[in-house]
Amino acid sequence: MNTSDYQTIAEKFSGQVSEFAGDQTVLIGSDHLIDAVELIHNELGYEMLATVTAVDYGVEAEPRFHLFYRFNSIAKHANLNLRVSVSGKTCQVKTVEGIYRNANWHEREVWDMFGIKFEGHSDPRRILMPFEWEGHPLRKDYPLGYEEPQFTFNYDEIDGRKPYAIRREE
Repeated sequence: MNTSDYQTIAEKFSGQVSEFAGDQTVLIGSDHLIDAVELIHNELGYEMLATVTAVDYGVEAEPRFHLFYRFNSIAKHANLNLRVSVSGKTCQVKTVEGIYRNANWHEREVWDMFGIKFEGHSDPRRILMPFEWEGHPLRKDYPLGYEEPQFTFNYDEIDGRKPYAIRREE
């Protein structure tokens, strides 16, 4: 792990470095995303964007989302973790597809699951869910289809509510 890379990003973009379980992460605002990723690629030498994912802290939280980017440097044998705060009001950041081409699919997955839009993305279609799907399944406010588990003590009660049982009675 190259601590100076994290400090460089934190100092240049008013970020905060944190550490958990031996991994460091630098948190920056979404307005600095493109400049930070260009620095990571062009000056710090991280050749590969390994992953992009997100977390939803809920409707009440602001910023509601954090994007997580993980970069790899084969030459340095190092990883770099970048965390970007995203407002729940806009749910939008700029795409890094122009810097790392493989961001295309990663960003499509984040859009599909969390509904975070990537401004300037070349192909903003769904990638995991069917095209006609409504909503974004990994958001905290996504409605869950709940079905109570069936055990021996509640077998008759649950079995009576199943669709095949209702059709049988008619």
